[in-house]
Amino acid sequence: MSHCPSTAAEIGEMLAAIGVAGVDDLFAPIPPSLQARSFELPPGMSEFEMLGRLRELAGQNGTHLTHFIGGGSYEHLIPAVVDHLAGRAEFYTAYTPYQPECSQGTLQALYEYQTAICRLTSMEASNASLYDGATALAEAALMALRITGRHRLVIDGAVNPFYRKVVATYLADVAAEVVEIAPKEGLTDGVRLDAALTAETAAVIVQNPNFFGGVNDFTRLAEAAHGVGALLAVSVYPVSLGLVKSPGEMGADIVVGDGQSLGNPLSFGGPSFGFIAVAKKYIRNMPGRVVGETVDREGRRGFVLTLQAREQHIKRHKATSNICSNQSLCALRGLIFLASLGREGFAELARLNHAKAEYARRRLAAVPGVTVVDSTPTFNEFTLSLPRSADEVVTRLLAKGVAAGVPLGPYYPDMENCLVVTVTEQRTREEIDLLAREVEGALWS
Repeated sequence: MSHCPSTAAEIGEMLAAIGVAGVDDLFAPIPPSLQARSFELPPGMSEFEMLGRLRELAGQNGTHLTHFIGGGSYEHLIPAVVDHLAGRAEFYTAYTPYQPECSQGTLQALYEYQTAICRLTSMEASNASLYDGATALAEAALMALRITGRHRLVIDGAVNPFYRKVVATYLADVAAEVVEIAPKEGLTDGVRLDAALTAETAAVIVQNPNFFGGVNDFTRLAEAAHGVGALLAVSVYPVSLGLVKSPGEMGADIVVGDGQSLGNPLSFGGPSFGFIAVAKKYIRNMPGRVVGETVDREGRRGFVLTLQAREQHIKRHKATSNICSNQSLCALRGLIFLASLGREGFAELARLNHAKAEYARRRLAAVPGVTVVDSTPTFNEFTLSLPRSADEVVTRLLAKGVAAGVPLGPYYPDMENCLVVTVTEQRTREEIDLLAREVEGALWS
């Protein structure tokens, strides 16, 4: 049985107004193969039967796979304390935390989160989080246009292709010129990035490590950008900052990234949180909300939403973004993750990622026919060139229970035989050896 609040006569009246003969016509644009065969629900189950069925369906999710996939989402250690504290009712069921009347506890947690992001990136100010890494980069692009009053952006083609698509979508209705500098054999082409800078450039946008895994020092690029009055915006993989020079130390003006790797699980692409940190002089052009520290009338320490760039809170023409919320719960998980590891623990996590990836890089480079695309420093991702289609190799290894990496063909047509491999601290020596053996078998058997 199903319930429909409208009568047959009311449905007929609505269909006539729309100009279609029946309800089925409303679904005509959807290919038949994608349409549900029936909306009739099966007979009810007992709780015991339902749980068994759910476990059976969950077993199809591929949790048995050994993952060497990255490309923006990573399988990292999550200490038990993260789930325990973030799952407490005062955080998990708190009233929407972007409202002015949110609790002091939530405000303090966000204030401490902002502090952690500033220390991580070596920047001066952070907001209370954004949606994800891709939209954070798009917000950085818009921010650069506002700050400089210019309408030209230079973006490195080695930036995550998913992020670049989101940036393009954000800028679709903005009078901005986007100049994309193609990577050179898996490398960020610093020479062409420099050459693309002009007096009309608002910002140059790069990623570190880039999509191929290469680590770069953008200090000289920052100086070149500043020399023509442009900004440097850097998208960064936060775990790498336990080992790699921070964007703030390079001279970046805007730093963004995705916080999934900071205490948030892989969950079919989300939820996650985006972070953005800036030089203090640009704080009023930063999107989102900023929590500040203050004192009440009795001199007691307190916290307040100091800046709110949301159009529902201020005059629309002064709003810097139309984002409606931030990912407070996911950002809280990021804060707990960082606090639980501490400075030394976080650095050790980064060293483990790098050391295991270096072992995997040497092990795979020894496979006949396999070469590492470039010799630049990497963190925990690197690109291989194979003697056959990378997509074909990945498909064969999936059948063996190994998710070997991200084939580059769909994003870089001239790199169909290239594969980006990711190795986090979760992978063991035995699993890395298994990957090398299976790659060799897929190539030559």
